[in-house]
Amino acid sequence: MRQWMVAAKKADFYAIAEKFHVDPVVARIIRNREVIGEKNIRIYLGGNLSDLSDPHQMKDMDRLVEILAQKIRKQVRIRIIGDYDVDGVTSSHLFLMALRRVGAKVDVVIPHRIQDGYGLSLHLLQQAKEDGVDTILTCDNGIAAIDEIAWAKAQKMTVLVTDHHAVPFEEHEGRRTEKKSLADAVVNPHQQDCGYSYKELCGAGVAWNVIRVLYENYDMDKREAEDLLDFVAMATVCDVMSLTGENRILVKEGLKRIRHTKNIGLQALMQACNVQPENISAYHFGYVLGPCVNATGRLDTARHALRLFETGQETEAEEIARDLVDLNQERKELTLQGVEMAKKLCEEGGYENDPVLVLFLPDVHESIAGLIAGRIREMYNRPVFVLTRGEEGVKGSGRSTENYSMYENMCGCAELFTKFGGHPMAAGLSLPEENVEKFRRKINENCPLTVEEVCPDIHIDMAMPVGYASTELVHQFALLEPFGKDNPSPLFADRNLSISRMWLIGKNRNVLRMSVLSEYGQPVPVIFFGDVETLFAYFTEKFGQEEVENALHGRKNRILFSMVYTAKIDFYQGNENLQLEMKYYR
Repeated sequence: MRQWMVAAKKADFYAIAEKFHVDPVVARIIRNREVIGEKNIRIYLGGNLSDLSDPHQMKDMDRLVEILAQKIRKQVRIRIIGDYDVDGVTSSHLFLMALRRVGAKVDVVIPHRIQDGYGLSLHLLQQAKEDGVDTILTCDNGIAAIDEIAWAKAQKMTVLVTDHHAVPFEEHEGRRTEKKSLADAVVNPHQQDCGYSYKELCGAGVAWNVIRVLYENYDMDKREAEDLLDFVAMATVCDVMSLTGENRILVKEGLKRIRHTKNIGLQALMQACNVQPENISAYHFGYVLGPCVNATGRLDTARHALRLFETGQETEAEEIARDLVDLNQERKELTLQGVEMAKKLCEEGGYENDPVLVLFLPDVHESIAGLIAGRIREMYNRPVFVLTRGEEGVKGSGRSTENYSMYENMCGCAELFTKFGGHPMAAGLSLPEENVEKFRRKINENCPLTVEEVCPDIHIDMAMPVGYASTELVHQFALLEPFGKDNPSPLFADRNLSISRMWLIGKNRNVLRMSVLSEYGQPVPVIFFGDVETLFAYFTEKFGQEEVENALHGRKNRILFSMVYTAKIDFYQGNENLQLEMKYYR
């Protein structure tokens, strides 16, 4: 069972509250996010673009931009090679727009997930050579393409790498050494000798910093680069990057700009998804707009999504946006089927004691392996790899928990893979089918954690009686946005709660509403979107079926429970109402 851990960080919350004109609860949450000191609190609450680091501090930044400028002056062919997810598509779009703006002879290729695979493949480089391309510019990939870049350099091609993934390394006698490629310049903040202080940028974030320096080199107004931040914000959220420091600023600024975006494709996508620009949040990036862009790379070609952002024709944009929404619906259905297959394999495969789940689903479409892995991770609270049978061997994607670095642990199995890469929280791989069982065995043998240890705790900001929550307090939570990785929505807990009434709602009657009584007998509305059947089974086991029935009919009952919850505002018929959303219970 996951442990409930209430933060116990110390600070003068009342002094912080008075200084920054916030509720002491908000002050406590800020401290829980490890934001310490007046300067850092100021940046956290109101940071802007002036608080970003100098992009010239990135290793090879000036060198890369100078090479680009030389190639532009010579009018040689430059080819951008991106990736097929949101980060890769938006990075490609940003570079394409920027390089065209300064007069470059440039085109873009986004790999096909199945035909080309991830990143800078030999096939794509050979095609570039045949097409007379002089210079390759990568975005969101390239750091691990050691052999591929060596081939390109042997062909007298110029290779410029921009990436944000972990730098591959070799370990010998306990010492790690970064693998170096022959690329002419590599911009990646994760390089050991990179002087850029903030390391958590996504691929589009790195690309945008390159564009800042490029535009500076051409004496262009910096606002032209800033107008591109709507795409950087979307990529940052969709790539599940840490919403701390500079990423918070980039997403905040991007959200401001997307509300008034001039990009016809973004406008059409928001319209097709019924997203009102004035109400857009990080949530819409991660769970509404982003999945539509990702769906093209999974089930079609990501070039389709790139075309959406490139087109200047409203009719074409609307047509592409509708296609993306339809593809995403198909993706949802395939994912649900795959999750059911994965659950069945977990139950029947004897993996209960494995701290790391390795699930081989040969008939699942390889493009949704990562989505299935994410869902199974949520269900079983442990790292998950989902493997499928591809055209050339087995391919897979992994999703991790916060206390298990997926990429680092995969390095201990490197000899089993034909290709692999990723982050602490997510990774991709290819391997021969005969190595599947070897991989399952070795990744678990090398796992430093038990099943219990790998299961993440539930981190609660504070114990807060449900009666303390108010619309005024929730409005202040907007100061803490955007919410996401490393900056979650505030979580609270209360105990010994009773129920005056509960009832099911929704088309499938799978959402539970409750009226929960505070310690002073005040009814507080609560909603639960989780597994209602499991909740009812828990109440029935603990209190009996009769008590559950009493609660469902609004009768007096003996149910007492504790819950972890978030506080939100429900807008209904023009009115604001406080609503607590139950996340966990016991």
